[in-house]
Amino acid sequence: MREADYSRPETLGPALAGIDKLLLISGNEVGHRVPQHKAVIDAARTVGVKLIAYTSVLHADTSPLGLAEEHRQTEALLRESGVHYVLLRNSWYTENYTASIPSALQHGVVRGSAGDARIASATRADFADATAAVLVAQEDQAGRVYELAGDEAYTLAEFADELSRQAGMTIIFRNLSEADYKAALVDAGLPEAVAAMLAQSDAAAGQGALFDDGHQLSQLIGRPTTPLKDAIAAALAR
Repeated sequence: MREADYSRPETLGPALAGIDKLLLISGNEVGHRVPQHKAVIDAARTVGVKLIAYTSVLHADTSPLGLAEEHRQTEALLRESGVHYVLLRNSWYTENYTASIPSALQHGVVRGSAGDARIASATRADFADATAAVLVAQEDQAGRVYELAGDEAYTLAEFADELSRQAGMTIIFRNLSEADYKAALVDAGLPEAVAAMLAQSDAAAGQGALFDDGHQLSQLIGRPTTPLKDAIAAALAR
């Protein structure tokens, strides 16, 4: 077993020694990710990793998502590193929305700030299959940029309608301003920084940040992405 800690650069070289292809999953410490990612990239270059696949965000170069800035900086680090790389620009996980189902069932409302924008999310399993395809099944990936999104785009109102149908009760979508949505998330118990990030992300989705209709994800995995109705059904069955 090897230990690799993004915040402890001394662990990274030994952990990556002998590896040809590296999947660099973006860290979860928002605000600290760029130096963490740089440490991994530097270690990978030093030990001779031949290809880095990095999980970025959909349309990172132009995205209004606040979270996109750290991804843009990491992509720049990869370009400057001299190591071959491939960018997996993932849209939102469908689980980001299905996680709110218990609250929606309790209160009869789905809250958000995305308005009537369409969201092309996909499940974690869909993205995992795409990553495996790039690293294992596909050759000559160096320099490729994949914009990965679900085949089926939906509005949050449509999400609420499908949840209503499956749950057998009326659940509405209530569109809020970014500030009001943040306040609602804080009232629900989320830390203020997390609430601010989620509210800004939803508002950015309202500007089209989470929409793409290029179908690169389903092309990579060789099957349609998981439909929203199936993801909701799986969440309700838990």
